[in-house]
Amino acid sequence: MKTKKVIILFIAILFLTTGCGNKTYLKEEKQIVTYEKTGQSLQNNILCKPEEQELYELYEKYNDQLNTKLEDLPTCAEFKPNDIKYHSLWESIFVKPLAWLILKLGIIIKNFGVSVMLIGIGIRLILLPFSKKTMDQSENMKKAQPEIKKIEQKYANRTDSDSMMMKSQETMLVYKKYKINPVSGCLIAFIQLPLFFAFLQAINRVPAIFEDNLFGMKLGMTPWVGISQGKYIYIALILLIILSTYFSFKNAMHNQSGNSEMERQMQFTLKFMIIMISIASFSLPTAIALYWVVTNGFVVIQNYILKKMREGNKKRGK
Repeated sequence: MKTKKVIILFIAILFLTTGCGNKTYLKEEKQIVTYEKTGQSLQNNILCKPEEQELYELYEKYNDQLNTKLEDLPTCAEFKPNDIKYHSLWESIFVKPLAWLILKLGIIIKNFGVSVMLIGIGIRLILLPFSKKTMDQSENMKKAQPEIKKIEQKYANRTDSDSMMMKSQETMLVYKKYKINPVSGCLIAFIQLPLFFAFLQAINRVPAIFEDNLFGMKLGMTPWVGISQGKYIYIALILLIILSTYFSFKNAMHNQSGNSEMERQMQFTLKFMIIMISIASFSLPTAIALYWVVTNGFVVIQNYILKKMREGNKKRGK
C-alpha cells in the first residue's frame, strides 16, 4: 500500500513538472506554446519582462493571455516580491521570494545557474537539522524492529477490533520506548516537495533565469531539445540526474531498512523512480535539472558525513 501511494505521488509530480493538467501556460488552438529555441513551455504568469528580443516578441504575441500585460511588468533586475499582486498564498510565500532571491544572487555573481545551485545547497543546509532527525528516527526504527516484529507475529491471526486496538497500543509503547515519531520521519519529504515546485515555478516564470547560460547550456532549454540540436552535453546532464537520484534514493532506503518486506517495497520504489525520472529528465529545464543534481549530490555527501559522525559517537560510547 505504501509503495502504491509513493507511485501515485510521483506520477502527480511528473504531470505537474511536465505541464500536464496545468492551466498556467500560453496556448494557441488548445496547444501549449513553446519556445522553439529551448523547448520550454511558456507560462502566462511570468513575473518580469523577457530581455531577448525574440522571446519578448513571442510573449507580446500572446499579451492578451498574460495575467499581467508585458508593459506593466518590471524588468527582471528591478523585480520585487510585492510588485505583482497575484492572490495566491503559495506565490507570496514560496515562488516570488525565491525568484527574487535567485535574481539578486544571480546579479551579484553574474550567473543565474550558479545562483540556483547555491540557493539549493543553502536551503539544504537550513534543512540539515530535519535531515539529521530523520536519520535518527531511522536508526531508532531499526532498533525497534525486533519488538515490532514480535507484536506482528503475536497478532498475526487476530483481526477483531479489540486485538487491533491492543496491537496498536503495544506498537505505540515500542515507539515511545525508542523515541520514534512516525510523522517526523516523513517531515523532510513534505518540506522538499513544495520547495521543488517553488524552484520550478520561479525558473519558469522569470525569463532572465531561463535566458541565461551555464557550462554551454541554456538554462531554459530541455535536454530533449538540446540533444536534437547536437549539444551532447545534455546527455551528460541526464546521466547526472539519474545517477544523483539513484544514490540519493538508495542512501535514503538504506537508512530506512529494517525488515525484508519494507526493503522489497523500497527496491521496487527505487526502480520505479529511476525509470520515471529518466523519462521526466528529458523535459525538465536545465536550471531545475542543475538544482536537482546539486541538491541530490549534497544529500548523498551530507548523509555520509552524518553516518560517520554517528559511528564515531558510538565508538566513543555516546
